[in-house]
Amino acid sequence: MRFTIKHLIISDVEGSFKTFNGTVKASKPDFTDAEVDFTVAIASVDTDNETRDKQLQTADYFDAGQHPEMQFHSTAIRKTKGSYYKIEGNLTIRGITRKVAFAVIYGGTVKDENGNTKAGFRASTTINRNDFKVSGGKQAVGEDVAITINVELLQLKAGDTSMN
Repeated sequence: MRFTIKHLIISDVEGSFKTFNGTVKASKPDFTDAEVDFTVAIASVDTDNETRDKQLQTADYFDAGQHPEMQFHSTAIRKTKGSYYKIEGNLTIRGITRKVAFAVIYGGTVKDENGNTKAGFRASTTINRNDFKVSGGKQAVGEDVAITINVELLQLKAGDTSMN
């Protein structure tokens, strides 16, 4: 999971969360009945700046001590056109839950060299950090946070897949 946010309104800061877990459950091969759940460990934030990463974990930002994870649970998915989908759901950060919608591109499904079935997706959205009270650095940091998730799913058994 990657994110981008403005710093001093003149440049972009990029980062990622290195530790996450999730599941996608679907019985239809086109994923239109999918149920998506994922959690992200706040302590795994990485912006290539250790001082900033520690600051992001404080109560001024993510408050990792009180809220160690962010979570997403889908509430609706629909195919919009071709390989494009929209996934709506509830995103929880700092114990605050808001409805968000991800634009999703389905990359396809293949069997790998070991005979495992895999499917690839790219999901993106933009949230306002203040909606989740991630409000430190008010003047130095932009409000909008672009989020991109690239995921490859591994089919475990008929109808169930897991993020890999």
